[in-house]
Amino acid sequence: MNTMLIKNKISLLLLVGVASFGQTKKWTLEECVNHAIEHNMTIKQSKLDAEVSEVAKKDAFGRFLPTINANASHSWNIGLNTNITTGLLENQTTQFTSAGFSVGIDIYKGLQNQHQLQRARLAVIASQYQTTKMQEDVSLNVVNAFLQILFNKENLKVQQEQLSYDTKQLAKTESLVEAGSLPKGDLLDVKATIEGDKLKVVNAENALLISKVSLAQLLQINDYQNFDIEDSQAEVYQSSVLFQEPKAVFEKAKENRTDLKIAQTNVQLAQKDIKIARGAYQPSLQGVYGFSTRAASTGRVIDVVPNETNPFSTVGVVQGTGQVVIKPNFTPVLGNPEPIFEQFDQNKGQNFGLQLSVPIFNGFATRNNVSRSKIAFEKSKLTLEQAEQNLEKTVFTVYTDTKGAQKSYEAALSTYEARKKSAEYAKERYEVGLMNVFDYNQAQTMFVNAQSEVLRTKYDYIFRTKILEFYFGIPIINKK
Repeated sequence: MNTMLIKNKISLLLLVGVASFGQTKKWTLEECVNHAIEHNMTIKQSKLDAEVSEVAKKDAFGRFLPTINANASHSWNIGLNTNITTGLLENQTTQFTSAGFSVGIDIYKGLQNQHQLQRARLAVIASQYQTTKMQEDVSLNVVNAFLQILFNKENLKVQQEQLSYDTKQLAKTESLVEAGSLPKGDLLDVKATIEGDKLKVVNAENALLISKVSLAQLLQINDYQNFDIEDSQAEVYQSSVLFQEPKAVFEKAKENRTDLKIAQTNVQLAQKDIKIARGAYQPSLQGVYGFSTRAASTGRVIDVVPNETNPFSTVGVVQGTGQVVIKPNFTPVLGNPEPIFEQFDQNKGQNFGLQLSVPIFNGFATRNNVSRSKIAFEKSKLTLEQAEQNLEKTVFTVYTDTKGAQKSYEAALSTYEARKKSAEYAKERYEVGLMNVFDYNQAQTMFVNAQSEVLRTKYDYIFRTKILEFYFGIPIINKK
């Protein structure tokens, strides 16, 4: 008995496991937004640009550090060369080794290094703003695509329910035609209506599939067929932002909008470019230090001995007496070169000093760079002004569109209620033979259209509310 119970439990667990494995993942809105931000190619490229800005900041910091360079060389001289020990030309092979290092540091450079570092820091901020803007744009696109799927799902249900209703109505119409209460033409009209309903269902299914594919592409997901979102109901709500004046929304947007922050940062970058360009007018002062040493493989003189072959040589003749002046000749005795490390120690040398460079004339290059920087600064200010104007225009448009979407939704609800009552009344009259099938179908069609319009205006209102809240600084998705 216990063994059978255990087997039944195991079988049940296996069945549940298989069923769970076969279920398609249902994506929530938050999961969609986070996945899109993580995998979007444009955002990835923007993050790489931000990393490049970080490297540029390190470059700017590195300009404050000294430059240190080491050098070393080793050479062979083969052939007729002057012996540096005896001063005679000899066929010989000599080796020379030299080594050293140099250090240089900018003491003053027209404050260009300081302004370069400040500019690099601003560039990092600008690149971060650019990444944030792309993330916001992608998030809005994902929200729109997500709501479009929800709309298409609900619209498909409406069309399927209408098809089911008309299919049931077909059976009633057949009974009434057989009883002679309705003409046979009404039955044909009902059948034609059902075929039209089937076409509407197919179109709704296609629209749903296309909307799923669109969202899957935004998420960089290739399995379109199995992609689906969570079947949640998007609820209409009265946003508190609608109680604000458009001017207040605009002022709030000026504090939060990333594209405006980008324009403001670009103005600051242009200001730094002017200061960097003007720094080239000023003199620069650099401190330098160098160290060098050398060694050679040539022999060295360790002693001198009289020249037995030519012991004396004539120096000259004394005027007046004619006496010949001679001097003894000596031959140097060469020994092995000194050890290389001793030579390095004996031949080492140092140099240090200051280098001052004063710009006098460079073909107007500095002046032209300053002029270009000033022009770029004026353009950045115009861009910022244009961005503020565009933002104000956009905020007022979004606010007005949201208000209009709210009114459209409320009107669609009123129309729906009226069409619903009209369809119910038409059904009653049709079933007792007081209305022909054509007028009845017209009433049903207008009712279904009213349902679709409610759905369309509902999701349009929800999305526009999301955009308005976004400009007011409210996150696109509310993370738990």
